[in-house]
Amino acid sequence: MSKKCLYSLCTLLLVLLTACGAKEEPIPAPAPEAAPAPAPAPAGVSAGTISVGKAVGPDKKISTPADAFAKGDTIYVSVDTSGAGTANLKAKWTYHKDGKVALVDEQTQPISPTGPATTEFHVSNPKGWPAGDYQVEVFLDDKSIGVRNFRVA
Repeated sequence: MSKKCLYSLCTLLLVLLTACGAKEEPIPAPAPEAAPAPAPAPAGVSAGTISVGKAVGPDKKISTPADAFAKGDTIYVSVDTSGAGTANLKAKWTYHKDGKVALVDEQTQPISPTGPATTEFHVSNPKGWPAGDYQVEVFLDDKSIGVRNFRVA
C-alpha cells in the first residue's frame, strides 16, 4: 500500500472514530405551551331598569307608567335583569306618613334567567290605598338595587 493510500485510510479512520465517539448535543425540549386562559367566570345576574306603573304587558314590562295612583289601583313594578344564573329578586313596598314608615308588603321571586329578562311584582288593596307617599325598594340577592317613589291621591 502506498503512503498516500495509507494516509487517506488513516484520515478516514480518524474521521469515523471522531464521528462515532462524539457526544451529541441534546436537542432542547420544546417550551411547554402556555395553558389557555381560563374562561371568565359568568357575570351572574345583574340589575337593570326598575319601572312603576298601572299595568304590565305580556312581556312583564310596564305598559302604563305612572308615579301617581288612585285609591283602588293595582300598583306594578317591573325589574329588568341581564346575565345568566340564579338569584332572588325582592320588592319591599312601604307607606310613609308623618316621618313614620309602615311595611305594606314584601315579595320575593327566585329567578333563573339565561339572558335579558323582566320580572313583575304588584300590590293591591281591596279596601283602597290610604292617600299619601309610598315607595318600593327592589333587592337582588338581598342587595338594594333601587327605590321608586309614588303617590296615592
